[in-house]
Amino acid sequence: MMYNSLLLDQSAWDLVIDSAGNIAMGSPPYSLSQDVASAVKTFLGEVWYDTTQGIPYFTEILGHLPPASLLTGLIENTALTVPGVVTAQCVINSFNNRDVSGQILFTDENDQTGTVNF
Repeated sequence: MMYNSLLLDQSAWDLVIDSAGNIAMGSPPYSLSQDVASAVKTFLGEVWYDTTQGIPYFTEILGHLPPASLLTGLIENTALTVPGVVTAQCVINSFNNRDVSGQILFTDENDQTGTVNF
C-alpha cells in the first residue's frame, strides 16, 4: 500500500504550503519517488526514533573512496526500505573523486516504475 507524504520543495527540500495555507501533501506516484529520495539522503543515525535507518555516509562513504559497488548496494538496500518499493536499481553515471551522479530506478507494488536522480 502506498501513502501520501508531506510535499517537499525540490530545491530547498523543505515543506510546501498549499493554496489554503496548509502543509501540502504529495500523493502517489510522486510521493513514492520523494520517499525514496528522502531515504537515500538520510545519514545513518540521523532519525532519532530509529537510528538504524539511513546510509553510513560518515563511516563508509565521506572521506573514503568506496568502490561503486558498495555505494550502489547501500543505495539499493535503502530504497527497498521504503514501503511500496519492491525492486530498486542504482545506476551510477559519474563517479569522479567526490562527485557522484546517477539514478535510482524502482518498481512499486503495483508494477509502476519510477526514477530518482542524484
